[in-house]
Amino acid sequence: MLVSVPITTYNSSDFILETLESIYNQNYNDLELIISDDFSRDGTIEKVDQWIKLERVKTRFARIEFIKVTQNTGVSANCNRCINSSHSEWIMMVAGDDILLPNCIEENMKFVAKNQEAKIIFSQVRVYKDTFEEKNFLKTIPHQYPNNLMHHSFSAHDQYKILLLSDRISYTPSFFLNKKAILNVGGYDETNRLVEDYPMWLKLTGSGEKLYYFHKETVGYRMHSNATNNNGQDVLVKSSLVNNYQIRKKYAHPHLSKLLVLDEYWVYTTALLFKKLGIVKKTKFNQTLYKLTSVYLNPFFYGKSIYNKIN
Repeated sequence: MLVSVPITTYNSSDFILETLESIYNQNYNDLELIISDDFSRDGTIEKVDQWIKLERVKTRFARIEFIKVTQNTGVSANCNRCINSSHSEWIMMVAGDDILLPNCIEENMKFVAKNQEAKIIFSQVRVYKDTFEEKNFLKTIPHQYPNNLMHHSFSAHDQYKILLLSDRISYTPSFFLNKKAILNVGGYDETNRLVEDYPMWLKLTGSGEKLYYFHKETVGYRMHSNATNNNGQDVLVKSSLVNNYQIRKKYAHPHLSKLLVLDEYWVYTTALLFKKLGIVKKTKFNQTLYKLTSVYLNPFFYGKSIYNKIN
């Protein structure tokens, strides 16, 4: 059965060839390769153009498509282009700075064959610092299973209720998807240029689509300073906190109790205040001050604790 492997790229020239080779070296044979570039200006396009013209590459894949756009549109729109361009039922998207382990597609298709009701599948991710050398290996996520969101006893509705409280999926790069399942929920929300995954998990589970998981390593994830989602380690208030609040305000808050929403709002406004005052360096004093303001002086924090115990 044909499987599509789209790569989403944006200024990925330092890493894209390694990503491409990891797909070329898959144990699974019947593959379609799609590269969707979101207006890179660093030589990514030129490197991809040269690589896909190699004779060994042309004979390796059932089909190759290279999508280019004339302006940057954001991660969500890039993901939608990949899905819409796919000619197969199953899709394994990979970022232009990550890699697929050689068994990735093969293991996912084995799981599909044994679990025909599964349409959205996750697995383990190996995390590295800067390069995929063993000396730079950091950890494998998730460590525990089944004692997490993917517990076999959870229904889609159970997962939805848990995800409303927070995004519990830290192993997103392993996402293996059925094209029809994604199209059934309207694809990715392109108004969210940088945060594409959390809204999708809520849309899927909210529509009754259960998330599945198998406990094997399939993907290599690269942590590096140029990553789109990099927020820096010495910053007290990360930009992701502000961005994620806006996402949660749109997707989660309408379905949460007023108390939980007010607690998040307090933390959010505290973060904005610290940024406005220039208290941004992650020192021990600043961390203590931030925790005092966002937690101990937060009246909704105590109400939330009581609410959680009752419920």
